[in-house]
Amino acid sequence: MQRAIALIDCNNFYVSCERLFQPRLEGKPVVVLSNNDGCVVSRSQEVKDLGVKMGAPWFQLKDLARRHGIIALSSNYTLYADLSNRVMRLLSQWSPDQEIYSIDESFLDLTGIAESFSIGPSSPDSLTRYAQHMRRTIRQCVGIPVCVGIAPSKTLAKLANHVAKKQQRYDSVCDFNAMSAMELDALLAQIEVGEVWGVGRRSTSRLQQMGINTVLELKQAQPARIRAEFGVVLERTVAELNGVACLELDDVTPPRQQIICSRSFGVPVSLLPDLEQAVIAYTTRAAEKLRHQHSLAGGIQVYIRTNPHKESDPQYQQARLLPLFEPTNDTRLLCHAALGGLRQIYRSGYAYQKAGVMLTEIIPATARPRTLFDDVAAQQKSASLMATLDRINRRMGSGTMQLLGEGVSKNWSMRRGNMSQRYTTEWDELAVAR
Repeated sequence: MQRAIALIDCNNFYVSCERLFQPRLEGKPVVVLSNNDGCVVSRSQEVKDLGVKMGAPWFQLKDLARRHGIIALSSNYTLYADLSNRVMRLLSQWSPDQEIYSIDESFLDLTGIAESFSIGPSSPDSLTRYAQHMRRTIRQCVGIPVCVGIAPSKTLAKLANHVAKKQQRYDSVCDFNAMSAMELDALLAQIEVGEVWGVGRRSTSRLQQMGINTVLELKQAQPARIRAEFGVVLERTVAELNGVACLELDDVTPPRQQIICSRSFGVPVSLLPDLEQAVIAYTTRAAEKLRHQHSLAGGIQVYIRTNPHKESDPQYQQARLLPLFEPTNDTRLLCHAALGGLRQIYRSGYAYQKAGVMLTEIIPATARPRTLFDDVAAQQKSASLMATLDRINRRMGSGTMQLLGEGVSKNWSMRRGNMSQRYTTEWDELAVAR
């Protein structure tokens, strides 16, 4: 039985999330901007057709936006994360083997599944009909449009998804498994080699110098030559393009070895109390992520910097890595250490643009080293308090309970002047039917 890996990708995900609750945006050019409304991180098809590139600075697009009526929205990550979770939970019902690859992408192993699905007699297009049913269900239950690519390997599934998006004749589902070898090669000959998953700009340039310009040419390249020029990773890519699955689905995302939380400020910050509020807020977020993956941190780094693009301003940046007395995931202990580091590196007289923290030396909570001097009662009390804190914030909304040092009036918060409501996670911002 031929392997069948599907990649399900949400179309223009952030924009689709915004359109879900604001139907007036349908058919209009829409972009979603990054932190502080800096760069484009999601584009509607109408904006792509205008030639706007991903990552383009918004200030450079003001004239184009005026001429074509481009609507710019601030990023609303709370909304996007919640809708992503809904899509991923729904997808998990279609296959027992799922890998959530990113906020808007998921791999499913559909090998042998379509034959048992009651969509009529088995045929070469069974998987296509199965995927179309999946698309309709997601659109009906969540409201997000998706495309599906199916192939015998993850790399080919990525390409199939690319074809499903770009070529309307496939109606948002492209199944390479249903094609003959000749049909597939003819299709791959039309796709530039830079579209292959894992082939970046530098690799694309080097491949083109070697006379490899299309996906088909990379597929037909000698693996030994590719390995000699690029290494074993691209050699595996060649094997994947030939239908040999070298990359298996990861059922569980491995715990992160470092957790970073940083933001650029909405306005320059000069005073230490404001920096302390920001560092406490970032450390709190990082600690939540640490507890979510059931880990402990043995060290924390805190850093601050001015704006390197304002060369006329005095420049300063500094970081400090602090080892912890014992590994912990207690927000209070991590914040205490982070503030100590901040006070060591802070210098007055500078306009700081960014601060951040990084948790290091991360280990599983079950691997906590034991000593004769452990205060077990204190550790249990800490774990119970943090569990209660997380439970309240999950149920009532992020930030419902927080450390007082995080402040109430956060003048340093990043700019999000055009942010939509958190329609699915905040009681006060629920959508209202009129």
